[in-house]
Amino acid sequence: MNSLLPQSWAPNFSRLLPRDPSSYFGAMIAFWLTALYLVAITVRSCIHLLSADGGAQSIATIDTNVAGGDNIIAVFGQWGATQLLLAVLLWVLLLRYRGLLPLVIVALLVEPFLRALSGHLKPLETVGTAPGAALNWFAVPVLAILLYLALCPARE
Repeated sequence: MNSLLPQSWAPNFSRLLPRDPSSYFGAMIAFWLTALYLVAITVRSCIHLLSADGGAQSIATIDTNVAGGDNIIAVFGQWGATQLLLAVLLWVLLLRYRGLLPLVIVALLVEPFLRALSGHLKPLETVGTAPGAALNWFAVPVLAILLYLALCPARE
């Protein structure tokens, strides 16, 4: 059984795409914290998909009481559907193919950068700071540490 922390602090990058995706050799803390992060991602997805305003105004502080406001809400709902699809896929990988945990973390790690790029190319005007924008740069170092821990062997 894997230990909570690595036995060796030297990452094994071949575990990014392991030969046996059903076997996970990294630290269990990376598994459990990634699962916790995925819970948050899943909840976020459901909020965007199911809430009346898609979270656009109530969470992201985008004024939807403007011309085209219903379109903003619709796009947030569609974004939630896409996020939920990704979350379900990542849950399947995490639970069924634990050896792909480092790859799951890479996908989670790339997402904030892509959202930041999109926000730079197509900026949004908001009344306040959306939680996603505020937490993006907290999530990046945490996910990078989780990736490191997932690549360091906790058992052989």
